[in-house]
Order: sequence, then C-alpha cells, then structure tokens
Amino acid sequence: MTQASPLEVSMTRSQQELDRVASQLFQALEQTGDVLVLAESCTAGLIAATLARVPGMSRRLAGSFVVYQIDSKVAWLGVSAETIQQYDVVSREVAESMAGQALNRTPHATIAMSITGHLGPDAPVVLDGIAWVAIARRSIEAVTARLQLNPDSVSTTSTTDNLYRIRHARQTDAVLQALSRLLEEIV
Repeated sequence: MTQASPLEVSMTRSQQELDRVASQLFQALEQTGDVLVLAESCTAGLIAATLARVPGMSRRLAGSFVVYQIDSKVAWLGVSAETIQQYDVVSREVAESMAGQALNRTPHATIAMSITGHLGPDAPVVLDGIAWVAIARRSIEAVTARLQLNPDSVSTTSTTDNLYRIRHARQTDAVLQALSRLLEEIV
C-alpha cells in the first residue's frame, strides 16, 4: 500500500476542516433562518461548492455570483468601475460593493458574503496573498476583514508545480478563513 504524500495529507486535513466549518455554518444558518448569497472572485465558486457538500444546504444557500474578472464584477454585480479604479479590485471598498450588490440582486437572501483577492504568482508584492471579505445584511453596515492567505508549508520555489500548489493552498485558506469569519458573524 502506498503512503500518502505530505501534500495529500495536508489536502485531506484541509478538506476535513472545510467540511467541519461548512457544517457548523449550516447549523448556524438553520438556527437564524438566514439565506446566504455569495459573490466570489479569487475563490471562483469554491465557497459555494464547499457549502453545497452539506446535506440540506439548498435551504440556506441562494447561490453564488462567480465574478472572477473585473468586467464581470461591473456587468453582473454593478460594482462601479470608478471604485475599482480608485481603490483596486483587491480592496475593502470593492468587497463591500460586491456583497451589497449580491444582496440587492437576491431579494430572498438575508445575508451576503463576498471575497476578492490575489492568489499570485503574478501579484504586486503588496497584494500577493491578500484577500478582502465583506459580510452584508440589509440595513446594516457591512463588516469587512483583510485576510492574509497562507500557502502552508508549500515551497515558494518558482517551479510550475509549486506555483499551482501555492495557489491551491491560498485558495483553500481563503475559503476556510471566509467561512470562519461568516460563522463568527452569525453566531
């Protein structure tokens, strides 16, 4: 029998942690009766996919706007191009706008969460591994958080394989941190 590689073991642990937090979030949403809508950029739908693994989540997850490109943020969500130009696409202001617009476009949702970030490798140094999360409710100011995404123990050597591993690790960390922040806001 072959033994799992350290990366496979790390991925399994990450998946178990994601499933645990997603399950806890589902229970919290069930208790509050909230319906969640997402607006995802750097996670490219992975938050919704993680939540959708939980049985019964369709009662609490309205859906997700996957707005990976700037043009999609503007066209699909109505994020102001001027806001993006003034503050950058990876910013508190854009995250707030994404969450607010997702909530506005989903009348049956009661809470929205957005995420925008830069996973690298070609990110400007000040944005590399940075993401912003915003959580919005109707008639309440959005709560935002800046996330530092951790590539875990992945080597930062610039090989193609390592660049994929860094992105994967950062994307997984973004999902975990975002779900954890949302859970904190709900409970």
